[in-house]
Amino acid sequence: MAAPIGYDDYDAHDGLGLAALVRSSAVSAAELLETAIARADADEPALHALVHRFDDLARAEVARGLPEGPFTGVPFVLKNTGFEAAGTILSTGSRLFADAVSARDTTLVARYRAAGLAIFAKTNTPEFALSFTTEPEAFGPSRNPWDLARVPGGSSGGSAAAVAAGYLPLANSSDGAGSTRVPASHTGLFGFKPSRMLNPLGPVAVEGIAGMSTPHALSRSVRDNAALLDATAGPDVGDPYAVPAGAGGFLTAAGRDPRRLRIGYTPVAPLGEPIDPEVAAVVAEGARFLEGLGHHVEITEAGYDAAALKAAWKVIAGVNVLAGVRGRAAALGIDDLDGWIEPVNRAWIDWAAGLPSTAYLGAIGTLHQSARALGRFFERFDVLLSPVAATAAPPLGTLAGAGRTLDAYYDAFWGHAPFTAVFNASGAPAMAVPFGETAAGLPVGLHLGARFGDDATLFSLAGEIERARPWAHRRPARPFRGATP
Repeated sequence: MAAPIGYDDYDAHDGLGLAALVRSSAVSAAELLETAIARADADEPALHALVHRFDDLARAEVARGLPEGPFTGVPFVLKNTGFEAAGTILSTGSRLFADAVSARDTTLVARYRAAGLAIFAKTNTPEFALSFTTEPEAFGPSRNPWDLARVPGGSSGGSAAAVAAGYLPLANSSDGAGSTRVPASHTGLFGFKPSRMLNPLGPVAVEGIAGMSTPHALSRSVRDNAALLDATAGPDVGDPYAVPAGAGGFLTAAGRDPRRLRIGYTPVAPLGEPIDPEVAAVVAEGARFLEGLGHHVEITEAGYDAAALKAAWKVIAGVNVLAGVRGRAAALGIDDLDGWIEPVNRAWIDWAAGLPSTAYLGAIGTLHQSARALGRFFERFDVLLSPVAATAAPPLGTLAGAGRTLDAYYDAFWGHAPFTAVFNASGAPAMAVPFGETAAGLPVGLHLGARFGDDATLFSLAGEIERARPWAHRRPARPFRGATP
C-alpha cells in the first residue's frame, strides 16, 4: 500500500494542482488517496463528515488505473443523497434506507470517474436533505471545523466539513434550496449551483424536487469548481431538455475578468426575516468591494412573491419525499414508519399526504411565476447580490428538528437562508463566494446569482473576486477549536 504524502504538501494544492503532480509523476494517485484516507481517519472522530466509507473500492480502482482526465488521481467524496455509486450504500441520512446498496453509477458519478477522480466515501447529510443543518438522527451530527460546537450547514454539510478540514480539495454536493451555497458560506468555501439541467440527474431521474435540486460541488478554488463543471456538464441520453454549456468553457471564463456588471443588491430579506448585523456588514462591504472593481451596484428588490415560494417549496419537497418513502416502505414490507424516519419528517409527509393534487400543481405554477419574476429582474441587472444566510454558522441544535413541530421547523429552515431558494425555483445559477468573517472568526460568504444559463458570468466574477481578495489562506486552525465531541 502506498504511503501518504505530507499534509502540508497536500494542502498546498487545489484539485487541478494535485492532478498536475500526478501527471508529472511527482506523486502517485495511490499516495494521494492514502493521504485523504489518513486525513479523514485522523479528523473523523471530531467532525463526522463521512458516513459510508469504501476505501478498498477506491484503492482497487486506483490500482486498475484511473482514466486520463482533468482530475486524475484526486480524491473525491459523494453526498449521501441522490448520487449512486455501484456497490455502495445510499442511505439518504435515514434509517429507512440504511442498507440500500446501489447497483450502478448515476450518469454524473460515471462522469466523475471519467474525469479521473478517486471516490472513497459518502458524506453526512440530514435525513432526505430537508434541512440547512446536518444532524440526522440515524448517523449523528457533522461539526464545523471552524468551531466544533457549530454546524457546517446543510444539506451538503458533510461535504463542506470534509473540504474545509482539508480531507480533499473539492467534493460533490447538491442544492435544492441553498444546500450547496449555505454550507459553503458557513465553512469558507466556494459553492456553485449551476443552471438547472446543466448537470444531469440520469439515467433514471430527470429532475429532483420538480427541478429545484441541482448537483455540483464545493471547492477551495474557483478553478476547480469550473473545471469540474466543464467535465460533467451536458445532457444525458433521453433528457427532455438541457442547458447549453456555452462557448469556451467555464474554466476559461473563471480565468478572465467579466465585463463591468450591473449588480442589484438586496440587503433586506424578502419576508423581513432578521439578518445578523455582522453578516449584513460583511455583505455591505462586499457591495462596496464590487463597486471598487468597477461594477455598478444598486440597492433594489428581486420582485418575486417570497411568501408564495415558501409555501410552494414545502408542498413540493413534502410530496416528493412522501413518494420516495412510500416506495421504500412498500419494498421492505413496512406498514408503520414510526422509528424508521425522524418525527418531524414523518409529520411533513403526513401533511403532504393530505394535500389535494391541485396543491402540487399550484406549487409548480408558483415556481414558474418565480422564474418569470426573476427573469424580469435580470432584464435590468446582470447579477443579484445578497447574504447567503441570515447568520454565520449557528450552534448545533439550532435548526435541528428534534422536539419541533413541522411549522416551527420549517419556519426556522426557511428563515435561515431566505435569499437562496428563488434560484432553485427559477433554475438560474447562483454561488456562495468566501468574503469575510464575524468577530468570532466564523466565515461569511457573498451570495451572487445570474440569469438562467449565464453560469459563465458568475465564474468570471468569482475568479475576479478570488484574484483581488484571495481566500485560500483562510483555513480553520488545527487542532479544531470549540467543544470536544
